Amino acid sequence: MMNPTNSRDVPLYIYHAGQCDPKKCTGRKMARFELARLYDKISRLPRSAILLDPMAEKALSPADDPKKGIIVLDCSWEEVERVFPELEKLNLEHRALPYMLAGNPVNFGRPFKLNSAEAFAAALYILGYKEQAEKVMSKFNWGHSFLELNREPLDEYATAKNSSEIVEIQSHYI
Repeated sequence: MMNPTNSRDVPLYIYHAGQCDPKKCTGRKMARFELARLYDKISRLPRSAILLDPMAEKALSPADDPKKGIIVLDCSWEEVERVFPELEKLNLEHRALPYMLAGNPVNFGRPFKLNSAEAFAAALYILGYKEQAEKVMSKFNWGHSFLELNREPLDEYATAKNSSEIVEIQSHYI
């Protein structure tokens, strides 16, 4: 059970398909540190949360309300194609993250190739929960790399008023 150290922390949820190397799995590590809650069944995910969805039509912005939590899918792209139709039934707010570079050792420097921890940190930072984002990244020895690589765009994204402004800011980095 997630036990946030700060009652103002945004609840973080992970649909975990069990397809990754357990030693490298950022989702499992976050759960071990009680920073996120793992789910192995889609039906158990909380309703009305923000789902970080790379195919969403709307970009995540500070205008989004994270009180119900943020969900990340920790699964292969093949699994994503099976899972997304099921997720449509859950009344989730689908949002895409804007352009950022991965700081993890597997995809370092590659745009949009964020792992679960990086996706959460990016979302939290953009939504104004910078301390929680830093707390998530502090659990990974490469976590500082992600924040350093993306500091400038993250700071700009965090000032946007809405999704349209996020897309406009993103255009300066792509």
